[in-house]
Amino acid sequence: MIDNWPETTKVLSSKLKNLRGGAPDVMKAFASMAQSALAPKALDVKTKELIALAIGVAVRCDDCIAFHVKAALQAGATRDEITETLGMAIYMGAGPSAMYASHALDAFTQFSEASTPAAAG
Repeated sequence: MIDNWPETTKVLSSKLKNLRGGAPDVMKAFASMAQSALAPKALDVKTKELIALAIGVAVRCDDCIAFHVKAALQAGATRDEITETLGMAIYMGAGPSAMYASHALDAFTQFSEASTPAAAG
């Protein structure tokens, strides 16, 4: 299990950079697909990131959880929206999704704390 979700995204981003260097055409196509899929149309970006998070939980992808919790938070997702999304993932993915939903909630907490400036004093 991942202990530090913000640090994990930094490490993964570095590894993905290496992959982009080794398979640039594939990774460029993947990035283009991601941009197209996330473009706000009938659904806004936050909703799309919440959907991606639910899928990441249901398919048991810690790396996906890390990136999509971070992106959902950046798109304005609240703790209530995250937990409701996780409820849907659990419903669709049963017991294993419950375990991964706990990972996603831990990631949300860590990213929220990391993005909140420390109180002065």
